[in-house]
Amino acid sequence: MSDPVLSLSNISKRFGNLVANDAISLDLKAGEILALLGENGAGKSTLVSILFGHYTADAGTITVFGKPLPAGDPKAALAAGIGMVHQHFTLADNLSVLDNVMMGSESLWQPLTRRAAARAKLAQVGERFGLGVDSDALVGKLSVGERQRVEILKALYRGARILILDEPTAVLTPQESEALFAVLSQMVAQGLSIIFISHKLVEVLKVSNRVAVLRAGKLVAQADAHGTTQAQLAQWMVGHAVSPPQRKASQHTGEAVCVLQNVSTAQAREWLNSASLTLHSGEIVAIAGVSGNGQVALAEVLCGTRRTTGGRIELMGRPFPQIPSELVALGVARIPEDRHGVGLVGDLPVWENAVSERLRSGAFSRASWVRRSAAQAYAKAVITHFDVRGGGPNTAARSLSGGNMQKLVLGRALMHPGSLVEPDNAAFTPKLIVAHQPTWGLDIGAVAYVQQQLIAARDAGAAVLLISDDLDEVLTLGDRVAVMHGGHLSQAKPALDWSRESIGLAMAGAEGMTHAA
Repeated sequence: MSDPVLSLSNISKRFGNLVANDAISLDLKAGEILALLGENGAGKSTLVSILFGHYTADAGTITVFGKPLPAGDPKAALAAGIGMVHQHFTLADNLSVLDNVMMGSESLWQPLTRRAAARAKLAQVGERFGLGVDSDALVGKLSVGERQRVEILKALYRGARILILDEPTAVLTPQESEALFAVLSQMVAQGLSIIFISHKLVEVLKVSNRVAVLRAGKLVAQADAHGTTQAQLAQWMVGHAVSPPQRKASQHTGEAVCVLQNVSTAQAREWLNSASLTLHSGEIVAIAGVSGNGQVALAEVLCGTRRTTGGRIELMGRPFPQIPSELVALGVARIPEDRHGVGLVGDLPVWENAVSERLRSGAFSRASWVRRSAAQAYAKAVITHFDVRGGGPNTAARSLSGGNMQKLVLGRALMHPGSLVEPDNAAFTPKLIVAHQPTWGLDIGAVAYVQQQLIAARDAGAAVLLISDDLDEVLTLGDRVAVMHGGHLSQAKPALDWSRESIGLAMAGAEGMTHAA
């Protein structure tokens, strides 16, 4: 058997009292795709950061192609043949593909840039691995799938023989994901090795040769992908069996809660172009689409943080107030896309974040004075009912894990302050829930929890608008599904009327996509 191309031996890393990596030993073989799995906070990011030189391990060694890898040196990692493609692309939209690939690959003191040689090398690399992209195209004009190809080309251009892919399909259409898998197969067939990080267990089992699972900083399982099930992977990741929500259609669709008619916003990077949609009580309408096609504008309009320039919106048969505080008072709950930058204020304690959207209500203030005891009691109730772990009401929100941050946001949205008076009535059903990427970046256990809460809110009579890049989530939770592309919103049809192929084509803007009337 050939020697491993990458060998990690007893890698350990502490941050204060937290053991992020605990004596992890792991090998990667030539021509292999190794899936690295684990919950949020399991230690994946720390391990990869050590491998790429961003962190220095407290103990342990790394060997690449039989040679020791210097610790804490990204340049050494690149020189050793390690490349990384991050989930959030690091490309300059106003530059060409060639300029993006060349950036950082030449010395600043070099008198003349060698563009002709670079162009020829880029074409050679693209042809070898089936990654054809126009080298003169502006990156800003490329599709998401093409941009990802550029990121991979950047790594291969620099001589990467080991690629780390972080959530590579998070923003791709099904067709783009299949094209990526074909490229990965071609890469490993030519001897490259890949570490594949993903929360999508179906894809993990489809694309990888082996899986390695981290939990609480420890390597708890390694197995061949063939013969391993999703249920086994989930149990290894969280330490117990996980039951994801099963598709169950709404049984009690009611009156129209929110109606959009030909709604437009000012043209910007993301905007709405004459969008129409009706949201009924007791149903989940899921919006699919490649990120950046107007989903942010739709969510912000319905949360009152973006003004419309045309069209009409009604809430419960009345004109829609474009003021966030009024919408909260009327029963509009928001679960924003960015829980770090928008959903929570990291430096503030949990209790202040829990009451932030209702701070001016009589439940939490009197004559401009904050009723601290009431606010903290409410925060404790949210922590209890929504299983927010990692600290009490006075803990800084930024110290919570991603999953627990999302539980705090979810509890704030769904739990009414009146539950303090009536503890047995802790569940509060908003009129409208705007859930934008509610499970983004969460591990399988947290995903299941958030999805179950949204289903429960629907069954209790809420109208739920689910905006998600995860097509499996869209098709599992959505009673009706619509697709966004270029600011346009398609007609919302029953989920069972969509195939993965048809929804993928609509996400890519294929001609024939039917817009809502």
